[in-house]
Amino acid sequence: MSNPWIRELWRMAVLFGSALLFGWWLGVPHGAFTLALIIYLGWHLYNLYRLERWYYRRKKTLPPDAPGIWGEAFHHIYQLQKSNRQRKKRLSSILSRFKESTAAMPDATIVLSEDDNIEWFNKAAKTYLGLKTKQDVGQRIDNLIRNPRFVKFLSRGDFSEPLELPSPLDDERTFAYRVVPYSKNQKLLVVRDITRIKRLERMRSDFVANVSHELRTPLTVVSGYLENMIDDQESSADYWKKSLYQMQGQTARMTRLVEDLLMLSRLEDEERPLLHDMVAVPAVLTALIEDAKILSGERKHHFTLECDQALWLRGSDKELSSAFSNLLFNAVNYTAKEGRIDVRWFQKESKVIFEVQDNGLGISPAHVSRITERFYRVDAGRSREAGGTGLGLAIVKHVLDRHGATLEIDSSPGEGSTFRCVFPESLAVHRDS
Repeated sequence: MSNPWIRELWRMAVLFGSALLFGWWLGVPHGAFTLALIIYLGWHLYNLYRLERWYYRRKKTLPPDAPGIWGEAFHHIYQLQKSNRQRKKRLSSILSRFKESTAAMPDATIVLSEDDNIEWFNKAAKTYLGLKTKQDVGQRIDNLIRNPRFVKFLSRGDFSEPLELPSPLDDERTFAYRVVPYSKNQKLLVVRDITRIKRLERMRSDFVANVSHELRTPLTVVSGYLENMIDDQESSADYWKKSLYQMQGQTARMTRLVEDLLMLSRLEDEERPLLHDMVAVPAVLTALIEDAKILSGERKHHFTLECDQALWLRGSDKELSSAFSNLLFNAVNYTAKEGRIDVRWFQKESKVIFEVQDNGLGISPAHVSRITERFYRVDAGRSREAGGTGLGLAIVKHVLDRHGATLEIDSSPGEGSTFRCVFPESLAVHRDS
């Protein structure tokens, strides 16, 4: 009978059976049974007292000895305590290693609670953000980093992309803030010093801008002389006409390339627009359609414009016009003669959408993911024939990023392409309101 409960039942049977027999012999069976019951309950109460005293006062010592079911109970509780102590030691060791490893990291690391209160941070956080252990633990992180963009970033909850901000202690340094959610509603804030990377990017951008400015003047001079030579019917023989036209075309292409490089450089260097200005998108699109018809010329493309006349947008008029024109003119350049180009401007649920759809050559799926890279060409020869610089879609992407929008591309070879600019509803302005 290895089962302790069976042994306990036999013990009860012997105790109460003996009490009944003894009481029957004395003529008081009920009294003897009651006395046995009191003794049995008293034994249980005594062991409960021993359990309470051991568990809450001396639970690190060995459990008290007890016969029967109580001995089994003491043994199981002791084993459970022992297992819990070992588990706590392992967790404590893991936590200590985590703190040691994060403390040694060159990046500032801050553990945040569900309410964005600081629970722990490493030494780098003291250097980068000026945090103080005794004063700042338990404080909300947005009470210590008060930049409005950081507060908005933290409250928005979208941590897919890091936030780049100047250091709160030194405007000459730039930090990248990344939030990593983990466990149950806790977050890890990692702050990395990207000053050197930003400095290299600025050097590259300045180089491109300076070279572009230097090229603009000689190109303007050469273009002007070529135009004069072509217009001078007497001095330019027919033999030179073709060469002069080719030179003029290449000069115009180089001029467009320089202008696009300067546009990209400006988009990278300037702060994001405040998005306070209201842009009359319907009027902009109407003008761009007329320009596209002129560009189409003898190819005689068929244009349609579906436009919500009451829907305007907050943003930069010049930047949005540049982005929309790049998409529309690309459709013209890469759509065959008498092809169809549809332009749409509308709001769908919580999205504001500008869309250009054509039935042109289309793009292979292998190229779609890279098509917004600078100078990336699906077909280099075809792009040059169309007069493209390879920077148009890069400009579009930068403009959309500065407006909090995204670019979606649906395309299949031989079936045409759809380029879709998706803006957040917060930028929408309804003219009738």
